[in-house]
Amino acid sequence: MTDRKMHGAALGAAPAAPTAVTPPEDDLSLQVTRRPRPGRWLAVLAAALFAVWLAYTVIVNPNLHWDIVAKYQFDGVILKGLGVTIQLTLVSMALGIVIGVLVAVMQLSDSPVLRLTAGAYTWFFRGTPLLVQLIFWFNLALLFPVISIGVPFDGPKLVSWQSNQVITGFVAALLGLSINEGAYMAEIVRAGIQSVDPGQREAGASIGMSNRQILSRIILPQAMRVIIPPFGNQFISMLKTTSLVSVIAGADLMTVSQHLYLANFEVVALLLVASLWYLVLTTLASIGQHAVERRYSPGAAPQLRRRILTDLVPGRDRKEAAA
Repeated sequence: MTDRKMHGAALGAAPAAPTAVTPPEDDLSLQVTRRPRPGRWLAVLAAALFAVWLAYTVIVNPNLHWDIVAKYQFDGVILKGLGVTIQLTLVSMALGIVIGVLVAVMQLSDSPVLRLTAGAYTWFFRGTPLLVQLIFWFNLALLFPVISIGVPFDGPKLVSWQSNQVITGFVAALLGLSINEGAYMAEIVRAGIQSVDPGQREAGASIGMSNRQILSRIILPQAMRVIIPPFGNQFISMLKTTSLVSVIAGADLMTVSQHLYLANFEVVALLLVASLWYLVLTTLASIGQHAVERRYSPGAAPQLRRRILTDLVPGRDRKEAAA
């Protein structure tokens, strides 16, 4: 009887849980063996040897005249040309941005006339060389000897100026650089605006915002993530493109460098002086570009939306929208 009870109890009892068998520690560790790549090390060695050879050649080459480079690097004439280059870059980019935004809005307009006008502008100024445009603006007096304001079609003129006195080298450079840049910025801004979800515009219109408010408060802030990287590239390119102004005597860095080496025949040394300053400017611009890109990076999108909501929600509800 006792054996039967014990047998029944054994049958009704729950089966014992299987004990986990822990494999040896050596079986859990994976040994990763990297495949040898001798070609990569040979490429690194070749690049290092080339860099050392190039640095040695540049430093010890007596024809480079580093003493002349040091003498003119902070010369007053060079610094004045550097200031003109910075001024041309900043003003041309500012005007180019204004023109680009206006032309981009025209390209996205419902009016076919505005779209055709904007398309013709970008087609012409992106399709012709910038050097040709600079020379054209500098020689505008050959086409219009007198610039006047008054009644069109040979009517009375209120004010008039001689074109040669108005269109100086600096003004011609400013016209050529800014108008050409406006054509490229128009395509950049248009692509940025079109990257924003159309529902954003509909949401702004649903709360009674005008088209201008929708563009300035909703569309453009979100489009900046697409606009900033190519804009930074355009700004850096503009810093170097100003060197083309030397063909019209624009008094920029390259122009004054040319005047100096034509006087003392130190061509390579003065070109090195200009190149070093261009490297400094582009390096500073690249640092600024990376800082702005981080601000408008995808990780900053919540803060960007919070700022938009704060602008849209009036009065006491702003704190709740920003929370």
